[in-house]
Amino acid sequence: MKITDASVVVTSPGRNFVLLKVTTEDGVVGWGDATLNGRELAVASYLRDHVCPLLVGRDATRITDTWSYLYKGAYWRRGPVTMTAIAAVDVALWDVAGKLAGAPVHRLLGGAARDEVTLYGHASGATVEEALEDVAAHLDAGYRAVRVQAAVPGAEAGSYGVPPADGRVYEPASGERPAEDRWDTAAYLEFLPQLMAAVRERFGYGFALLHDAHHRLSPIEAGRLGASLEPYRMFWLEDPTPAEDQSAFRTIRQHTTTPLAVGEVFNSIWDCQQLITERLVDYIRTSVSHTGGITHLRRVFSLAELYGVRSGSHGASDLSPVSFAAALHVDLAIPNFGIQEHMGHRDPAGEVFRTGYEIADGVAHPGDAPGLGVDVDEEAAARYPYAPRYLPVNRLLDGSVHDW
Repeated sequence: MKITDASVVVTSPGRNFVLLKVTTEDGVVGWGDATLNGRELAVASYLRDHVCPLLVGRDATRITDTWSYLYKGAYWRRGPVTMTAIAAVDVALWDVAGKLAGAPVHRLLGGAARDEVTLYGHASGATVEEALEDVAAHLDAGYRAVRVQAAVPGAEAGSYGVPPADGRVYEPASGERPAEDRWDTAAYLEFLPQLMAAVRERFGYGFALLHDAHHRLSPIEAGRLGASLEPYRMFWLEDPTPAEDQSAFRTIRQHTTTPLAVGEVFNSIWDCQQLITERLVDYIRTSVSHTGGITHLRRVFSLAELYGVRSGSHGASDLSPVSFAAALHVDLAIPNFGIQEHMGHRDPAGEVFRTGYEIADGVAHPGDAPGLGVDVDEEAAARYPYAPRYLPVNRLLDGSVHDW
């Protein structure tokens, strides 16, 4: 089954998305997601100029061979742009494979290992009370797991995951230049245990409680925070330190039993090899769109299974519904699934993407449509042109640049 065309669609129905469309000689279309927040045009250019010409004439059913061809055939390997582009190709070919077989992708991955995929939602607020109200809304909606963030008093502009005071939906990326936030680590370490105590006092321990530190702590600060959170039985503490220093997690482990999660910025199995094989984390959060697609993500999760590490894939709204659907198919099939992040996609994204996955009461199912179960309306996509947006730059109170 030869590939006759491969093209890139860049669209911005609320968020910027980069999509890859692969068409076979029989007219079967597969979709992949190549979105990389803040680097969309770099990935789109790499796909258009370097990858798409190589796909035409290749056998669409030889997914592993194509993955190896694009990865091993590039002397300068890895990195977010390359691996996101490879992921788009890989996911599109899995979509084609499912459509050719008349089966959902999860069936091609070995079939369902569970009946449903547990999601966690995002609750936040400019104050503790606002955050508690949002937690209540998520629990009322049926979520069994909730990530909680709130503005740190005195460091509101630098508090990750908190919507602006004017009531707009939380959106970290903005404008043609990055916003510059201010951050106070000491205030955060003082405040966060108080926030988690308030959540447990109000709602009890009958649901999973998560928090994202967003790479902002040193190893010893993270160990101290993890220890202070132990009374609140956290499901996980996410991204406590800059993720590229895998050995830092050894220090954190020595100081706390709070479960640790990391990986949304990883691009390959080698980025997390030490973390997994030394059991330094409990959940690996690599995403299908940034870790080489379904083919490579399965390798990551297979390695993790050997060491008792579970999945917790990134699922922010800066990944398109194509990516979210692909994640759900993997989630349903792997034996060591942990949890799936869910932020959802707000209109006008619904004009561009027609999705077959089902979400209700805090759980999801990818559906049984052939392939991924997501179609793209290209005419609608064209109505939403690319708009430059950058993630913020973070500075400490003394003005020095800090991890965002």
